[in-house]
Amino acid sequence: MQAPGDIYGVMAEFDSPNALIEASQRARAAGYRKMDAYSPFPIEEVSHEVMPGDTGVPRIVLICGLIGASTGFITQYIGEFIDYPYIIGGRPNDITNWASMIPITFELGILFAAFGAVFGMIALNGLPMPYHPVFNAPRFERASQDAFFLCIESTDPLFDRAQTSQFLRGLKPLQVSEVSQ
Repeated sequence: MQAPGDIYGVMAEFDSPNALIEASQRARAAGYRKMDAYSPFPIEEVSHEVMPGDTGVPRIVLICGLIGASTGFITQYIGEFIDYPYIIGGRPNDITNWASMIPITFELGILFAAFGAVFGMIALNGLPMPYHPVFNAPRFERASQDAFFLCIESTDPLFDRAQTSQFLRGLKPLQVSEVSQ
């Protein structure tokens, strides 16, 4: 018998999308939150049930956008007022000319936010990931053809190997199996 940390989760295979929808709804109602569904095509009802809560990507995008906008403004300010001040018509340039800095400030804010979105998504999704533990599940190769799977992860607060397996068996799947790491 494996120790609890040696398994990724418990996976159930279903024969139809409706069975997977019902199973995901019942698992959500039972309090399971760390679960994922695998099917040969997208099923909107299931995606609402297995969707994680706050992903953190919006905060990353906001912070990166603010850093980018600040970088753009400060770089222009240093260049225009400190390192190389303009003297036009005998008058020195002053901060009242901040409006000329808006385009670069805006563009760098957008650029940094876009980089934050892409790299934040990649990092939070754990990519690149050429291997995933669900590949160890029996018959999982059918997930891209005609089978429907629901996996409850061992990191779920309610996860108990025996109780979770029993819960999934109560959903009338084709089979229930433990997924090893």
